This record gives sequence, C-alpha cells and structure tokens, in this order.
Amino acid sequence: MDVEGGVAVRSWRSSWGLQKATLLLAYQSFGVVYGDLCISPVYVYKNTFSGKLRLHEEDEEILGVLSLVLWSLTLIPLLKYIILVLGADDNGEGGTFALYSLMCRRSRMGLLNNIHADHVSLSPYSHHEGPHEEPKSSLAIKGFIEKHYSLRVVLLLFVLMGTSMVIGDGVFTPTMSVLSAVSGLRIKFPELHENYTVLIACVVLVGLFALQHYGTHRVGFLFAPILLAWLGCIGGIGIYNISKWNPRVVRALSPYYIYNFFRKAGKDGWSSLGGIVLCITDARFSGAEAMFADLGHFSKLSLRLGFTIVVYPCLVLAYMGEAAYLSKHREDLQSSFYKALPDNVFWPVLTIATLATVVGSQAIISATFSIISQCRAFGCFPRIKVVHTSSHVHGQIYIPEVNWALMFLCLAVTVGFRDTEMIGNAYGLAVILVMFATTCLMFLVITTVWNRNVVWALLFTVGFGSIELTYLSACLAKVPHGGWLPLLLSLVMLLTMSTWHYGTKKKEEFELQNKVCLDRFLNLSSGIGLVRVPGVGFVYSSAANGVPSMFAHFVTNFPAFHRVLIFVSLQTLTVPKVRPDERFLVGRVGAPENLLFRCVVRYGYKEGRWDHFNFENQLLMKVVEFLRLQEAAADDDDDNSGELSVIPAAARRYNQLSVDVDAAPMASSHSSASAEIDAGVFARRVRFVEPWAGAGDGDEDEMKSSEVKTLLEEREAGVSYMIGHTCVLAHESSSAVKKFAVNVVYGFLRRNSRRPAVELGVPHASLIEVGMTYRV
Repeated sequence: MDVEGGVAVRSWRSSWGLQKATLLLAYQSFGVVYGDLCISPVYVYKNTFSGKLRLHEEDEEILGVLSLVLWSLTLIPLLKYIILVLGADDNGEGGTFALYSLMCRRSRMGLLNNIHADHVSLSPYSHHEGPHEEPKSSLAIKGFIEKHYSLRVVLLLFVLMGTSMVIGDGVFTPTMSVLSAVSGLRIKFPELHENYTVLIACVVLVGLFALQHYGTHRVGFLFAPILLAWLGCIGGIGIYNISKWNPRVVRALSPYYIYNFFRKAGKDGWSSLGGIVLCITDARFSGAEAMFADLGHFSKLSLRLGFTIVVYPCLVLAYMGEAAYLSKHREDLQSSFYKALPDNVFWPVLTIATLATVVGSQAIISATFSIISQCRAFGCFPRIKVVHTSSHVHGQIYIPEVNWALMFLCLAVTVGFRDTEMIGNAYGLAVILVMFATTCLMFLVITTVWNRNVVWALLFTVGFGSIELTYLSACLAKVPHGGWLPLLLSLVMLLTMSTWHYGTKKKEEFELQNKVCLDRFLNLSSGIGLVRVPGVGFVYSSAANGVPSMFAHFVTNFPAFHRVLIFVSLQTLTVPKVRPDERFLVGRVGAPENLLFRCVVRYGYKEGRWDHFNFENQLLMKVVEFLRLQEAAADDDDDNSGELSVIPAAARRYNQLSVDVDAAPMASSHSSASAEIDAGVFARRVRFVEPWAGAGDGDEDEMKSSEVKTLLEEREAGVSYMIGHTCVLAHESSSAVKKFAVNVVYGFLRRNSRRPAVELGVPHASLIEVGMTYRV
C-alpha cells in the first residue's frame, strides 16, 4: 500500500506540475497573441455605422449589428481557429507557411519539396498525421496537383499572397490601433485639432518601433498584465453599461436578429459588414497565424484556455455594453466607446487602451519579423540581417531593415489617411483575405495531411468560406475608399518574393546541372599540375553531391587548393526545427588520400544560422567523429570476416554516413561493408565505401590512424572559405518578361541584399570569392 501511495503522490505532483505549466503559458499568451483582437471594441461600431447605415428609433439595427459581432466572434476565432485550425500546427508552429510546409512534407504538391533519402528519417518527417491508409479522395487530389506543375505554381503563389497580406497587416495594425486609442483625447478636449492627435499617434509609433531592437524578452513581462488589465476594464464596464442602460441587449444572442437586420437594412446592411469584420481582425492571430510570433512556446491547451475563459467572455460583455449605451445615446455613434466610460475611470482606461495598442502592435510586428525570416529561409525573400534578441528563446528576432520600413509605412498611412475609417477599410480587406487563404489551405491539409474524407474538408471549406466570402464581398466594395492600399502593398510583396524565389531556383538549377563529376575533376587536376597547400578549405555551395562548378572554375584558373577540403551544403528543410543530433550528414568524397569530405548541414525554417566559429568547430568535430566511426566499422568488418556487423550506437546520429555518388568505385568485395542498425522498428542500412581496400593491411591501418591527426594539424595551419560571387542573367534567347524579371528585378534585389559571405559570418580576411556568370 505504501508503494502504491508513493506512486499516486508522484503522479499527482506530476499532474499538478503540468497544470501549473499550462496555466503559466496561458497567462503569458495574453501578452503575445490577443493584443489587437482585444483592442477592436474601440473602433468596430464607429466603422460599422460610418457608411449609409443609420440608427432609427427602434433597436433593430443595434441588435442586428451586435448579433453579427457576437456570432462572428463565435464562428471565426472560437470555432474555426481555437478549436479546429489550431490542430493543424506544424510541430508547434502555425500559419500559412506551416500549413504549406505540412503539404510539402506529406506530398509533392509544393515547390519547396526537398525530401531526400537522407531526410526521411528525421523526426518530423517520420511522424504522420491521421490514419495510415489514405482514402481514395486524398490520393486523387494529391495526384491531380502533383501531375500539373501549373497548379503547384498557383498554390505557391496563393501561399505567398496570404503571407504578403500578413506582412501588410504589420502596417495597418499599429496604425489603426494607436490612432483609435489616441483619438479618445478629443472626448475630453473637443477643441483639440485632428493634427495633434495624428502627431501624438506618430510619436507613439516612433517610440514603438524604436524599442524593437531591445527584443520582446526585455519588455515582454509587462505585456500580459496590461492585456489582462484591459480585458478586466472592458469586461467590467460592459457589465456596468448593460445593467444601467439596456439589459435587453442580451436578446442579440439569437441569430434571428441577423436575419431581421438584413431584411430591413438591405444593401446598407451588407455594406456594413466591412466594419463588422474588424471585430475579428486578430482572429487569425489567436489561432494559427499568431504562431509565427513565437507561439511554438505555447501549447494548444493554454491558448484554448486563455481564449475561452478570459478573452471571449470579456469581448462579448464589452460589445454588449457598448450596444446598450448606443441604444440610449444614438448621437454618440462616432465615439461611443469612450463616451460610454464613467467619468471616474476615463483617464485610467484611456491610458490602458494606449498601452494595449502597443501590446497588440508588438504582436504583429514580431509576427512580421518571424514570417519574413521564414520566407528568407525558404528562398522566397532577399537576404537581410536577422538579429536574435534572446539567447534563451530562439524565436525572438529583430530585423532592422524591416523594422524601419514598417515604421515609415505606418507613419505614411497615419499622416496620409488621418482617419480610422479609411484605415479600417484597408485593414478589413487585408484581414479577410488572409482568413480565406487559410480556409482554402485547410481543405488540402484535411484531405492530404490528416487523410480525412473529402466530405469533412468540404464542410469546413464551404461553411467558413461562405462566411468569409460574404465579408470579402463587402470589403471589396470599399477598395476605392482605402481598400486599394493593402492590395498594392501585397502585390509589391508578392512580386518581390516570387521574383526572388524564381531567380534563386534558376540559380540553384544551373549549379546542379553544371556540377563536375569527381572522376573528371581528378583527371583535370592531374593534367594541370595541381598543388595542395597547407590548411583546411570550406567550399560553400548548394550542390549536395558532385564538385561545384564554381570550385572547378577556380581550380582551372588557379591549380591549387588546401590539403583538407570540405564541401559544405546548407539546406533548409520543410520542418520548423531539426534536432542537433540530426543536423549534420558527413561523407567522404573520393579516395582517402585526397582528404576530400562533404558535409550537408540541415536547418528548419524556424531556425536561424549559427555563431560562425562554433559552427566551424562543430563541423570539424563531426568530420573527426566520422573518421573514427569509419575506423571502428572497418575494424569490426575485419573481425567478422565479411559478415554483417552492428555499427556503434553513435553512428545513429548521422542517419546515414553517406558517401558521395561520385566516389571511386569499389575495388573488391572487401571494399564495401553493409551493416544493419537495429533500433527496434527503426532500422536502416549504412554503407561504408573504403577505396583503399587494395592496399596491404599495414598500409591501411597507418592511413586510417593518420587521417584524424592530419585534419587537426591542417586546421592549425589555417582555414579559408570559398564562396561563389555570381552574376545571374537570363539567356539571350529568353523572353522579354524573363529578361526583365531576372536581369532587372532579381539583379536589383541581389545587389541590394546582404552578400552570402556576410550572412554566413565568414571572416573577410579568410574569404575567397569566385566570380562566375550564370546564364539561366
């Protein structure tokens, strides 16, 4: 009984510890996820009734708008995102790119597919969603899209469009939120000119962006208390207004008032949807899209608890309270939120509102930094400087160029529009387009990733898509009144990202098609009197096998290279993170006396790059470990006289100790030894190629034992880094559109982006750049 009691106590403590961790995560999520969603009561009613829709003596219009707001909050943020879409995370990461990466891993529908045999055994690749048997409908959808390349291009452009809209939100969220909060000053100071509120809003915006370089981890501890204080204020004031002005507004919970609203308001009611959509402005950030802003550190349960227990009830009470006040004070329509505040709490609420807008803006700014970093990792955005502001939380980053560009655009929108009505029109269109993009991608996720029946996917897409298309139709009608701006910004971003991706893809294809066979390279080297100089050379290229054309070009003109040469290929996989013990793949190129190696370094799209000197040490140690493992494997093969042998457990870190496809052919039956790695159900064949097999046993042992020593000695002699300095031009026979895209746009972006050597952190004194012209 004592033993059982001890087990029960430990189980209870473990359960309680898990519950405390979940509650702590739920508390922290208030400072990151729900900022703009919580500030939306300040401007929703003002923008809804800013058009032709007018209030009459009856409460039908107020109750209809309130019912639309309540049911929109229930269906989109709560049901769609918190309950359903939140389950479509990519190992804790969410958003447009996360959905796309899931499809890239589970199928060939994406254009970012890089599933190599060496990658399949990675933890995220080996995890499958849903039933193992795919339904026929899933296979049919996969096959149809995979068969038509044009559909794969359209799918990528669709994802980039949604991503562009999210980046555009980085302009409208701070502008709309801050200007709406600051406009409350005119309630107490009616004579205050509009120019002063615009000036104050600009000062707040400049201060917000000026603080970004400190990182959210330095000021983030203030965010959650501010949002909780704000939610407490609007929830409490909502209860006060309901009880004082009109308790009957609770009738708006019935969807009958939505039907009655459209029956009486007609076209004007449909037009008002462009303002009502602002109540769910941050709905996508409460679910999938906000995971771009460090939500890999929050659990699904913590997000669901925070929204359903605190955020959702407080927002419902706030909207009900404001509607109750409006039912008795129709003349205060354009400033109903602040007019509904009791005089003794006006200034505290205004102060908290301003701080809450900063929190909401911080969330979308951080999300913008994160999503641009991911686009850059996938080759869809030019190379820019990414600063990691926290040594503990990897997702907290700062991008200077993007930060100041966002600040400039926010100030331009604030000064140019000056009015929250036009900004709201632009904001609403950007929001609903992102939501619709997520709904369409979820159709493919449900069918091809979760392997569910197409009927469920159709129910999800038709149900939520019809609601979002209704809102979208109303927002499109406001394109001439400010809605054109998000379309313009997203178009510029879409063209930038698609052109960069196209040019980068063509550049990599050229490198792969023009790589040099190892035998041809060695024959070429022997014919030009190649000289090996002391030291270790790292050759960076995108080729995972063969000899890069850039290196062959260098050797042809300067027939010398280092005694130890390591070809390094950096690859970003369609997974958020790669475990450190699965990051490096090391293999030998050619015969051992050449001392040529290859290392494939794999990163997830949420991971940044490295401290260069630590990376260099890690890479060399992996090569040393590879050599020692080969020695152990060779000795084991000798003892077993050609029988299958078990590779040491340390070899599992490499997934596969790969040998280049251009390696020298095996000279005899002893030249290859295969081994089974038995790890339960996890087994694979590891192949070692030993081209020195024809030598005597004494020469072989001496050669192997000296390789590690030679590597370390050459490292002390010096390290150099070789990178291609390429000029990418369209082929002379290309069309005019391709020449403009590659020669002009892509060329301009390359000239104004960071150089590869700077991005990699290569010391300038040790850098060798090889100039080449690529005709793609």
